[in-house]
Amino acid sequence: MASPKHPPARTRVLHQPETEVGGLEGSLLQLLQNHQHSSIRLREQTERAKKESIRNAKRVSDLLVDALNGGVQDCYVVEKSIEIEIRTLAATIAKFMKQTDHWLATTNAMNSAMKEIGDFENWMKTMDFDCKSINAAIRNIYEE
Repeated sequence: MASPKHPPARTRVLHQPETEVGGLEGSLLQLLQNHQHSSIRLREQTERAKKESIRNAKRVSDLLVDALNGGVQDCYVVEKSIEIEIRTLAATIAKFMKQTDHWLATTNAMNSAMKEIGDFENWMKTMDFDCKSINAAIRNIYEE
């Protein structure tokens, strides 16, 4: 089934001079072009501002990260120097502990030697007294 063909519809045309219609269409076209150019310029400005904002945000972010990393790096350096000092102090303490133990052993040995000398001196005095007693007894026996 084919659709029936209808004659083209008639349109109502206002009777205006041709120049005025061309002028109106030209003005509308000019307004449309101006609007399109303005939209394009605004879009370009917005895009440039967006890119600039992104660049600035990245720059601020980088500066903040650098500032933070600088503080972290300083803390890390201080921590390493403290660890080195701790190792040095631990080695010094171990050295002093060995030295103290050596001095303690030497002092104990000297103390024992002094006791032995004191015991020897006491033994010598006892022997001297015994010898004098024996000598006195022999004299008494010899003189009688």
